[in-house]
Amino acid sequence: MGHSEYDLGVKDRRPWNAGRIIGAKRPLKPQQVWAIRFWLDREGRLRDRAMFDLAIDSKLRGCDVVKIKIGDLVSGGHIRSRAIVVQQKTGRPVQFELLEPARSSLLAWLERRGGTLDDFVFPSRINHAEHISTRQYARLVDEWVTGIGLRPEEYGAHSLRRTKASLIYKQTGNLRAVQILLGHTKIESTVRYLGVDVEDALVLSEHTEI
Repeated sequence: MGHSEYDLGVKDRRPWNAGRIIGAKRPLKPQQVWAIRFWLDREGRLRDRAMFDLAIDSKLRGCDVVKIKIGDLVSGGHIRSRAIVVQQKTGRPVQFELLEPARSSLLAWLERRGGTLDDFVFPSRINHAEHISTRQYARLVDEWVTGIGLRPEEYGAHSLRRTKASLIYKQTGNLRAVQILLGHTKIESTVRYLGVDVEDALVLSEHTEI
């Protein structure tokens, strides 16, 4: 129930978000990506290393990462260098690359995991015919970032989606390329997602001679 501004207790009530960091989760820096990989390897978390690498390269939302099937990634007994999935949110296909670290960790996990092309890459512990939940995925990400000393209030599942996209934008300034990679239908969504502002635009302009 809500409270009236005239209620005596309102003045003593703290806002629900007091002390919390609200807004988009930060993307990871390259050194943080490798720190998490090292931590997962040291802890022997084969599945989580494959999941992390897939999330970074695919730039997919968590709800799409958990639903990927083996057949989406494997062809002829090898991990594809490029894959394509249909996004749950938009219903549109998006293509992504899988670089060597991701291919290696995915291959190692799938050799241990077994299964058929129709099985989920990351099955639920409760029912192997189902995939892990997005909630469990988010909890795992919290463990990963906490494992290298980062605050889970600042980093989360969406950080993994933003990491490579943000790096590509910083290196190239190519919003259209990032839009395609993220599967956004509108360039405005990509602008908001990356937090592009006037300062970014001016820096790009200053480095362009005519």
